Amino acid sequence: MGRRLHVTHRTGYRYDGSASTSHNEARMTPRTTREQYVVSTRLDISPAAWAHSYVDYWGTAVTAFEITEPHERLDVTATSVVEVGDRTPDAPGATWAELADPVLRDRHVEYLAASGHADPPAELRRIATDAARRTERPADAVHAVLRRIRDRVAYEPGSTGVHTVAAAVWEARAGVCQDLVHLGLGALRSMGVPARYVSGYVMPRATGAVGETQVGESHAWLQYWDGAWVAFDPTNDTTPSDLHIEVGVGRDYFDVAPLRGVYSGSSASELFVEVELTVLA
Repeated sequence: MGRRLHVTHRTGYRYDGSASTSHNEARMTPRTTREQYVVSTRLDISPAAWAHSYVDYWGTAVTAFEITEPHERLDVTATSVVEVGDRTPDAPGATWAELADPVLRDRHVEYLAASGHADPPAELRRIATDAARRTERPADAVHAVLRRIRDRVAYEPGSTGVHTVAAAVWEARAGVCQDLVHLGLGALRSMGVPARYVSGYVMPRATGAVGETQVGESHAWLQYWDGAWVAFDPTNDTTPSDLHIEVGVGRDYFDVAPLRGVYSGSSASELFVEVELTVLA
């Protein structure tokens, strides 16, 4: 493993008044994969909650919890140490014929189906179809399409919300990491390449000193099937490195949202998020 990272992710809700009960799911625990190893992790919830942990259908660690006493604020803090290695692609390379095989398509059917927020606009579908027609290998088409998306859509923090659909982002020519991933997923799936959403974190500055804490945020990238899952970060136009920490995978953002739930009581709530990352070694 190449680098040891420490991440603290604090999130929760401030209620306008008081919530009498709340039921939530947290997806804030990093995954152990071939590229990273979770040395330690813990999830602290306040007020004290009944909790149950499991791994969901997509392979993401989930903590479901409920609070049955009145509370004006919900605080969830995930603290993890992760050893991250080189994410240089190590895949055999798929052919178009292999991707068209019914057995493979059945195995990855969820990552080939269009989803509402990742459904690509007609223009992007045409770009993807043309790229698939002109390239000998799917990986070449993938990078050609992702390059077109990045050239058209500027990364502008705060320009969209979690419910913004891919077609609206394409039209506005601006979005955040989640939007660039949704556009990429829709385009790749439209040309028959299985693709999935990845949630996690990335160190804001690669030049930070060991022991220096940096203020970060949740991040998103994608993985596509090339005989094995291969990652690419459309926002930074690069392959994820040992500065990325993977937390969850799914069809789109709504399969991996860090915190979601329902509550009764107060008429309004405000979400807050704080992420801090430190290189330990």
